[in-house]
Amino acid sequence: MIVSAPWVAFPEIGGETEKHGSFSEPSADDGDDIFNLIAQCPPLDTNSSYCNFLQSTHFSKTCLIARYDGEVSGFISGYLKPEDPTTLFVWQVAVSPKHRGKGLAHQMLRALLSREALQGVKAIETTITRDNGASWALFKKVDTQNGQQGSVSTFLDHTTHFKGKHDTEYLYRIPLNR
Repeated sequence: MIVSAPWVAFPEIGGETEKHGSFSEPSADDGDDIFNLIAQCPPLDTNSSYCNFLQSTHFSKTCLIARYDGEVSGFISGYLKPEDPTTLFVWQVAVSPKHRGKGLAHQMLRALLSREALQGVKAIETTITRDNGASWALFKKVDTQNGQQGSVSTFLDHTTHFKGKHDTEYLYRIPLNR
C-alpha cells in the first residue's frame, strides 16, 4: 500500500489532537500491567514479567508509563547507554490498542525526553524490525523534527545473529536538536 500521508495508515503519528491522561515514572506496582500491555502490542517482543519489573524499578528514570482513566494506556522502556550516557536507547514503545490514533506514542516520547534527568541526552537510538510500520513512522517523525540527521544501519541480523529465529533489527540513531 502506498500512503502519501503516513498518519492515514498510522494515525498515532498524526497531529496531537488530544492531550492524554497522565505520564509518570513506573514503579514496581506497574510491572505486571506493563507485561500485559506489551502482550497486547504485537509485533513487540514480550519479555519476562521480571524484566518489566526491573524496567519499572532499576530503570524508572528512563521509562515512562501513561494512564488514562486509571488504566495503563502506554509505556516506553529505555536506558542511557553505559558507554555513552548522552544517548537514550528506546527499547520499546507500547500503546494500548484502544488508545491508538491519538498521538500518544509521540506525546510519551516528548514527555520522557523533557525530564530533568534526561536533559543531557544528545541522541536517541532504537531498533526496529522492517515490518513495524508504526515505530518507523514515529521515529521518522522525531527525526524530521530534529533536522533529518538520523541514520539507519543493521544492528542484529536475521541470519547472522538470530540464526533465522527473529527478524533483523535495524538501529535508528537520531541526533537531537537541543
